[in-house]
Amino acid sequence: MAIEIRYFTKSKKGNTKKLADCVSKALEKEALTVDNDLTEKVDTLFLINAMYAYNVDKRIKKFLERNKDKIGTVYNINSSASGASTYKAVKKACDKYNINISDKEFHCRASWININKNRPNEEDFKNLEEFVLNIVNNN
Repeated sequence: MAIEIRYFTKSKKGNTKKLADCVSKALEKEALTVDNDLTEKVDTLFLINAMYAYNVDKRIKKFLERNKDKIGTVYNINSSASGASTYKAVKKACDKYNINISDKEFHCRASWININKNRPNEEDFKNLEEFVLNIVNNN
């Protein structure tokens, strides 16, 4: 099974990058930014992102558009300080480009200013690792 990991963040806190690093470590595979297009067709794409102004960044959407013919199934992984998931926004983009997106997603809180201090935390990372390994081992 061909698997890739892509992420996007513009945050200085690094919460999304920390999630990407966790997935990378669990799968022993490098996580690249969405600036790096897929070089071949993949069965599973772990797409790690965050909520910005109640949406995902346009670079996530552009990545999906550019790589639509190379993606089997997207698994959305995200965090936000507000608690809102990016799933609906990512699904909308996937639907637009006829990309399959799993209804299984990983979402956790993220710290921002004084909200959700120390999140994501070790429990979040443990849950993320279990989520990713469960998908890989059951596909």
